[in-house]
Amino acid sequence: MTETRYRFALIGAGPMGLAMAKVMLEQGIAFDGFELHSDVGGLWDIDGPRSTMYDTAHLISSKRMTEFTDFPMEDGVAEYPSHRELKRYFNAFADHFGLREHYRFGAEVLRCEPLGGPGDGWRVTWRDAEGEQASTYAGVMIANGTLSEPNMPEFKGKFDGELIHSSAYRHPSQFDGKRVLIVGAGNSGCDIAVDAIHHGVMCDLSMRRGYYFVPKYVFGKPADTLGGLIKLPMWLKRRVDGMILKWFVGDPQKYGFPKPHYQLYESHPVVNSLVLYHAGHGDVRIRTDIERLNDRFVHFTDGSKEEYDMILAATGYKLFYPFIDRDLLNWQGDAPHLYLNAMHPERDDLFVLGMVEASGLGWQGRHEQAEMVARYITGLRRGSAAAAELKAAKAAGFERATGGMNYLKLARMAYYVDKATYRGAVTGWIKRLKGARA
Repeated sequence: MTETRYRFALIGAGPMGLAMAKVMLEQGIAFDGFELHSDVGGLWDIDGPRSTMYDTAHLISSKRMTEFTDFPMEDGVAEYPSHRELKRYFNAFADHFGLREHYRFGAEVLRCEPLGGPGDGWRVTWRDAEGEQASTYAGVMIANGTLSEPNMPEFKGKFDGELIHSSAYRHPSQFDGKRVLIVGAGNSGCDIAVDAIHHGVMCDLSMRRGYYFVPKYVFGKPADTLGGLIKLPMWLKRRVDGMILKWFVGDPQKYGFPKPHYQLYESHPVVNSLVLYHAGHGDVRIRTDIERLNDRFVHFTDGSKEEYDMILAATGYKLFYPFIDRDLLNWQGDAPHLYLNAMHPERDDLFVLGMVEASGLGWQGRHEQAEMVARYITGLRRGSAAAAELKAAKAAGFERATGGMNYLKLARMAYYVDKATYRGAVTGWIKRLKGARA
């Protein structure tokens, strides 16, 4: 009975799961962690069973803007670390805070089922080396990540060559001797296109929409470390940052890239200037959207066609929580509708961690989300007034913290937030729950 009343099940040992585990230990919340892989790191461990990492992958944000504040990366780590450096970082994080002993590794969670109404507990079923097992818990913390389930588009016609999603891409040698079409020009698509340029016979890039491109370095410093010193209204920030992009990036339309039909910051920018360099040198051709496939030919919407050996769809990922009924997550449209992307409006025993994205949010922003949730749980147990206020706020309506930003109506943007607005809301609740003035 004690286990049912007080212990939580925490699913996932990636960055978000580790942050939640750390904060739960600090707040004295008992939990059992479940991780499908044999070690920590989530998608950053390329050997993980559901990792979508590829050999040449690096962070698109700098280490100082991404790291946990109370566990900085070592000075010798590159400004934009590789997945190998990040795996070592998460191993060190888990060791430093004593997190591994609280996890069951090689454990795949199969089902999370409420035993009744809110507060009645949950039955969690998992499978590991000993077979299928189950136990009861006070609640469930879902932190299994957002980038593991491929969003594979459907194309008209049939392609006789190799058709894969970027989640199946691991090594540049997969492009050797091939005519390659990359579909999708987000950050992964552009990174992978650069690999294909160097290893394939030729590479084209099919784009449905335009993007804003941001260099990794400005004046020799990581670009994301230069902003935020002066708070500007969004209309002025767009004007200033747009001018800086013209100085350092130029006009991507000169290289054949379509012009964005939205304003800067209404979608995630592409942090890659190499693809622009190669487009300017004719190493990659920019293509329109695909109209249909036929044999090894791709017919584009502008009436052109080309023959390829491989199509790689860098078309992103879908939220994936296969072990729990969608209705329990208050799922609406493309994502669960949760207060500050984490808290169920009616239940205090079910939380989704890490279902949040914003330019520059970093792992510290996610650590703050974890701390808000943990302090809310302990506050409820103490009967604190601040926890009662938060309970009322999340029951009153959906709050996503977009800061009034009109984000694109895309599935991957359904849980996008404005960094300053989101962190302000979350840290405000943390201060209240700690008993300080917000």
